[in-house]
Amino acid sequence: MEPRGIFLNLSPLDHRYSVSSPKLFGALSARLGEEAVIRTCARVEVALLKALLRQAPLTELDPGLSAALDRAAEEIDPDQVYAEEEKTQHNIRALVNVLKRRLPEQVRPLLHLGATSADILDTASALRFRDALRGVILPLLCELEGELIRRCREEADTPQIGRTHGQHAVPLTFGFALAEYVSRLGESIIRIRDRTVDLRGKLAGAVGAYNATSLLVKDPLRLEREFLEGLDLIPSEHSTQLVEPEYLLRLLLEINVAFGVIANLADDLRNLQRSEIGEVREEFSATQVGSSTMPQKRNPWNSEHVKSLWKAFSPRVGTFFMDQISDHQRDLTNSASSRFVPEYLAGFAFAVDRMRSVLSSLKVDRARMAENISRGGDLVYSESVYILVGLGGDPDAHEKIRSATLKAEQTGERLADVLKRDAGLWTMLSRQLAATRGMDAVTFFSDPAHYTGIAADRARAIADTHARSLETLRRELES
Repeated sequence: MEPRGIFLNLSPLDHRYSVSSPKLFGALSARLGEEAVIRTCARVEVALLKALLRQAPLTELDPGLSAALDRAAEEIDPDQVYAEEEKTQHNIRALVNVLKRRLPEQVRPLLHLGATSADILDTASALRFRDALRGVILPLLCELEGELIRRCREEADTPQIGRTHGQHAVPLTFGFALAEYVSRLGESIIRIRDRTVDLRGKLAGAVGAYNATSLLVKDPLRLEREFLEGLDLIPSEHSTQLVEPEYLLRLLLEINVAFGVIANLADDLRNLQRSEIGEVREEFSATQVGSSTMPQKRNPWNSEHVKSLWKAFSPRVGTFFMDQISDHQRDLTNSASSRFVPEYLAGFAFAVDRMRSVLSSLKVDRARMAENISRGGDLVYSESVYILVGLGGDPDAHEKIRSATLKAEQTGERLADVLKRDAGLWTMLSRQLAATRGMDAVTFFSDPAHYTGIAADRARAIADTHARSLETLRRELES
């Protein structure tokens, strides 16, 4: 097969992303690319051959023969397989024909014996997706979660105005805002991990009833188990010609959940970079250009890019659901659509990597955060005043404080000054603050950081919880 320059490829994953993130692209393509498909299928064929030699031996499976079989699978030439497929018009039969030529003659009759194409393809897909997730994508997610935890701890005490409906609400801390994503992503990472170890393989034949293997051995289920144990997989409970699609579907759906969490984080960081907010800033190199016509621009393009990747790939979940359906024991309506699962995994991985890069170098403007809290004056205390006055026994507390906020807005006064004019209310407020916060009203109104609840403590607690979980997962992936 003639080599082709990367800029002649159709998918941006194969040119733009391969150039911008060559290490990640290489790690993904080694596990998900077409060469990986062929080599993994050959590995599965050899695992089946070894299982047959143990149960229906034509010759002894000694260490030398076992190593020779492994070597044949590792060294199979994808070009030869594709050339053979031009003749057979069948990918697995082409693979078998090419692999057979590389095997010792005495074991060739057992190659692929008892298997249907989907036994090999579905089992190989489980291997490839598991290895890509555990070898590349989960470690990358761990890096992103680690960056989130680090920034969450760093900013645990940094006051920031809370926002609901795009409007200023009550103060919290930036670390607490990041803790939301530590929690959401951390939970999703664990669920992805759990789904990766539940991917299944099969050796149940053309309709799933073990017709062929029942002619080869007395116990077809034992043969299937031993075959899959050699690949560190377990059998599906009831396959047709296909492995039940739900094992992979649930994994892909959980990845889509994580994709949405990351896109939400990217959107929040993008909005915090608006000129009128300006609380954080993506790193911008000395030579980087933000606009082709406006030299002053410093666009949040990396955060926008993450959201754009989510827009491109997240809708593919609809196809994952459609691939759940196959007529009777098998049809080919998933034959094209399922080939794009690796693209989805790659798109997700590039988004994770981009988000990790954004967080690792994100500039936080704490002074601007403090300025934005104070921009609305002391109206951010309205909720606290209402709560304290209501706690003091006033049944009309909410209406009294609402009226006071309107008065402050109309006159331009501070809310505290409006409240002071009601001596009874101010006295009640001071008494409640002394009892609940150990400070007088003047002190309380002097700094919005006095009304951030337990945001800082929650940020640290959430960071600590997920740091422990993350360390456990990292040790598992490294073992």
